Amino acid sequence: MTKLATTPEEALALEYHWPFWARPAQLPPSGDWTGWLILAGRGFGKTRTAMEWARKRAEKMPGCRGALVGRTAADVRDVRGEGVGGILAVSPPWFMPVYEPSKRRVTWPNGSLATLYSADKPDVLRGPQHHWAVADELAAWRFEEAWDMLMMGLRLGQHPRVLIATTPRPTKIIKELLADANTTVTRGSTFENRSNLAPAFFRQILRRYEGTRLGRQELYAEVLDDVPGALWTRDILDAGRAKAVPSALQRIVVAIDPAATADEESSETGIVVAGVDAQEHGYVLEDATVRGSPAQWAEMAVRMYDRWQADRMVAEVNQGGDMVEHTVRTAARELAERKERATRNVSFRQVRATRGKHTRAEPISALYEQGRVHHVGMFAELEDQMCTWVPGEDSPDRMDALVWALTELMTVDQAVEYAPSIWG
Repeated sequence: MTKLATTPEEALALEYHWPFWARPAQLPPSGDWTGWLILAGRGFGKTRTAMEWARKRAEKMPGCRGALVGRTAADVRDVRGEGVGGILAVSPPWFMPVYEPSKRRVTWPNGSLATLYSADKPDVLRGPQHHWAVADELAAWRFEEAWDMLMMGLRLGQHPRVLIATTPRPTKIIKELLADANTTVTRGSTFENRSNLAPAFFRQILRRYEGTRLGRQELYAEVLDDVPGALWTRDILDAGRAKAVPSALQRIVVAIDPAATADEESSETGIVVAGVDAQEHGYVLEDATVRGSPAQWAEMAVRMYDRWQADRMVAEVNQGGDMVEHTVRTAARELAERKERATRNVSFRQVRATRGKHTRAEPISALYEQGRVHHVGMFAELEDQMCTWVPGEDSPDRMDALVWALTELMTVDQAVEYAPSIWG
């Protein structure tokens, strides 16, 4: 077999010629579509596909205006901007944009530019106009308004287009896009990109998620409807969703469901912030769940306590006993010593469950059905757990923390033993 000789220039051009490297599912579909929805599993190559498409739009449309929108400011900066598959990485040397982090903007040599936006701040999308846009991990965006504002600004040129790359969830927006005749859908699984992913990654995810509902969603990109027997449904959560934090909450708590271990195989430590108003309506304010050492989750809990000016921290201590309180106390003291908080004081309550998790979760589920609990925005991972957990299964960390928070705020649970303490 004769080996074809290439010049350095030709080799470099081939390196950045995306159609040569891409799988067919990663190339833009034909047709007169307005939206290209890529529903694919983790590791499929969604981000690389989206950034290659964005770069090509900038190249073919000199002077155009684009939007790169991610779930949070950190996501859009670290992954879509500066990441290994980000817009800088896929742009060739002869078409390398100037990146201005302070302006959240990249500008290519032909005058095309793209602005980086966080979907956590919908108002920044109110006003700007674009020829094209990339909406990354749309199913995990906290505020539906961000999508609405992006679409209202997609009005420049003869044929504005948007690429949506996301792991699927049965959210309202995803369902609407799937039903939209102007949306072309590409589906793909994690396994399609197996040759480019580390073998250790596959060993770990297969061991943890193969055969589970979460695996079907996150690996095989199935859009799963609500689970029969689950205590919550997507419709109930959507019906009670709030756009903003009420101005006068009566109480705010931070609830912790600590992981029993702290290695890579351990569960996450659920940390959920919730509040209640004068009408006894509850509001889920933040899901700050982490996977890490006791020192790491304790520090996160204290930071949430300070950020939301909470009245109390509650933590399940069935697994760790007094060590849970000691760990949080240590984190509060160390943050104070580093001058990262003004006081060592934290109002802490230990909670011990003496009844099954189904029994504890049912009253909270009833409050949702009554329209008395509202999520401020969307919490994708938490809501996945709520709508897929069936009584009898091991209950997940985020959902457990949510139940503890709302139990503290909105119910009188005689089956929970507690001992409050304040340190100073």
